[in-house]
Amino acid sequence: MIATLLKWVVPWEFSWLFLATFVLACVLYWRGSRRLRVPLSRRLAFWVGMAIIYLSLHTYLDYYAEHEFFMHRLQQLLLHHLAPLLIVIAYPVAALRAGLPLAWRARWLRPLQGSWPWRALTGVLLNPTVVTVLFVVFVLIWLIPSLQTLAMLDWRVYRFMNWTMLLSGFAYWALVLDHRPHPPGRMVAGMRVLSPAITMTPQILAGAIVTFSRTDLYPIFEICGRAFTFNVLTGQMVGGLITWVPAALIESVGGLIALRHWMRLSRNGRLPRKPLAPAIIGGAHD
Repeated sequence: MIATLLKWVVPWEFSWLFLATFVLACVLYWRGSRRLRVPLSRRLAFWVGMAIIYLSLHTYLDYYAEHEFFMHRLQQLLLHHLAPLLIVIAYPVAALRAGLPLAWRARWLRPLQGSWPWRALTGVLLNPTVVTVLFVVFVLIWLIPSLQTLAMLDWRVYRFMNWTMLLSGFAYWALVLDHRPHPPGRMVAGMRVLSPAITMTPQILAGAIVTFSRTDLYPIFEICGRAFTFNVLTGQMVGGLITWVPAALIESVGGLIALRHWMRLSRNGRLPRKPLAPAIIGGAHD
């Protein structure tokens, strides 16, 4: 029993970078959530999201992601869609900041956030157009058979692939699920609702292409050795469906959450009002 449990808990491919980043985020959030008294629902969303990330990247499940196409697509769905969405709806930034010692925040964090290199970097990396394009591109580009083969043969490319999926997911959902008006939010409230419908369209198309393909698009999994023995095209079809249906459902949920925020902002009168046209104003005075 213990040996079986250890088999699943022990990482398939150990990564000090991932472990250090994961532990640091957990410690900061734990410290910060105790200081700020974060609601239970938000804490639960954060810890479930973090657990999904750890299980996807640093347990024996990663073995199956490297040896079965549909498991790989499931891993990418969790990293790109579900885990970032859960963590973002927990709105953990304030808790993570509060988890830092006060002296560190005063000496390092505030000057960094006020510096022009930081503002320039975040202005580019968190630009709504850039983030939205990268969110879709990092799904589609790793579905290209030649790049998928490269990722499976080179562990550095494989880890880069996983990090791009995870980070682009965080950036995208942070913009879409922002509950503030614009500004200071970077994306217009109405576009936050519309954006998931736009981004899911090319992913649905790509998933449909993979689902209905009658040829083995990813023979690299045969070379690596498949973890299961059922039909190759069946596994490919399931992988395509994962890219198609669950991903679209998760983005639909994100769009509904964004709609809820938009309605709340409108109800509270926090949406920016467009000024009246000069001609209308002039006509009123006449």
